[in-house]
Amino acid sequence: MTMSQAEAFYEREASDRFLPTAYTRGPWAADSQHAGPPAALLALAVEQRPGARPDMRVTRLTYEIMRPVPIRPLTVTTRVLRAGRSVELVEAALTPDGGQEVMRATALLMKAAPGSVPEAAPGPQVPGPEAAPTKAFFPVPWDQGYHTAMELRFAAGSFLESGPATAWMRMRVPLVAGEEITPLSRVLTAADSGNGISAELDFHRYVFVNADLTVSLHRHPVGEWVCLDARTMVDGAGIGLAESALHDEKGPLGRSTQSLYVAARD
Repeated sequence: MTMSQAEAFYEREASDRFLPTAYTRGPWAADSQHAGPPAALLALAVEQRPGARPDMRVTRLTYEIMRPVPIRPLTVTTRVLRAGRSVELVEAALTPDGGQEVMRATALLMKAAPGSVPEAAPGPQVPGPEAAPTKAFFPVPWDQGYHTAMELRFAAGSFLESGPATAWMRMRVPLVAGEEITPLSRVLTAADSGNGISAELDFHRYVFVNADLTVSLHRHPVGEWVCLDARTMVDGAGIGLAESALHDEKGPLGRSTQSLYVAARD
């Protein structure tokens, strides 16, 4: 396993190649990443692709998670599916060394013209991070991983309770070593945690595999904190849906959903 020791989720080895660190490790397998950091890495590739227009803003990202993302060097590729005056569609893909493509994102971008129309958006709808206590992450069998790279404060619920939860999340380390964290990276690093904080069934007895993630944003995020006001629904046939209202300290900024395969653990 090739792993960077940088104090970040990734170290950039080339413009399109990244070395993961132990901070990317998810809670379920020692050799697999939490889906949040690679989701943010694909979004960053969309933002930084050659020819990217500064007046275009990402409004929706849909991720297909084909298989677990290993902790191995990753190559990111992008291609423009549609280039328009007001709307663009861009695809980004993630492939580990010696392996098959593991994650793909389709990004919808729209032209942003600040001040061109009246703003119609509510203010803060959930208690802010300063009013939310820090609560324990559920037990993880390794010392370093996503659980140590993210600061969490719960305005409602917790990892150790079943049911809906409202959690503020903040990155303790950059996405890429030596690079400023973009507002979009902050949202995408957190958004895949919706089911994790609001699971309805016991993690020890059931597995939850999300095969996708969709994030829609009506506003550009601001500040360091991202809040997920999340709930999970599970059908008896073993299919579920986790949905989260996304907030920052200014107020609501979008929504995320995860389609879940749910099964009893062996």
